[in-house]
Amino acid sequence: MDDARDPALDAARYRATRGDEPAAEVDVARMAAEQETREREERLAERRRRDRGATQHLWVERRIREAQERGDFENLPGAGKPIPGLTSGDPDWWVKALVEREQLTDLGPESLRLRREDQGLDARLDAMPDPADVRAAVQEFNSRVLAARAAPAAGPPLVTPTRDVEAELERWRARRR
Repeated sequence: MDDARDPALDAARYRATRGDEPAAEVDVARMAAEQETREREERLAERRRRDRGATQHLWVERRIREAQERGDFENLPGAGKPIPGLTSGDPDWWVKALVEREQLTDLGPESLRLRREDQGLDARLDAMPDPADVRAAVQEFNSRVLAARAAPAAGPPLVTPTRDVEAELERWRARRR
C-alpha cells in the first residue's frame, strides 16, 4: 500500500476511537481493500494515459497508411509542386493566402473597419426603403463608433466621426428624390 494516507480511513478510525459516541463497527480490512482497489485503478488509468501518449504516433501512422492504400492522396491539386508562397520570404504568406482563399472580410482593427464602413455608409443607406431603417442603421453605426472610442486603442487611432441622425435622414431623402 502507498505511503499516502486515505482521509476517509483516517476519519473512520478517529470516530471509532473518539469515545464520546458509541463505537461503530469499522471494517478496516474492507476499507483498506477499497483503498488498494482505488489506488490500483488510478495507477492503471495513469499507465493507460501514458501508453496512449507514447503510442499516439503509431495510430496516426496507421491511419495515414490506410488512407494511402485507399488512394485518398491520389490526384490531389498541387501534388508534387512546391507550396505556393513558401519561398516568398513573407512570414505571413499563409495568413494572406487564407484571407484570399476564404474571401474573409472585416478583418483588422475596429478603427479601420469603421473607417471603411463610413466610406460606404451612404450607399448602404440608399439601398434602404424605409426612413426607420435608415435611422436605426445610423444609430447602430454611431453606437459602434462610441464603443470603439471608449475601448483601448488597438491599431491606428479612431478618426471616424459619428453621424447626425436627422442630417443623414435629410441627405437620404434628398438622394432619393
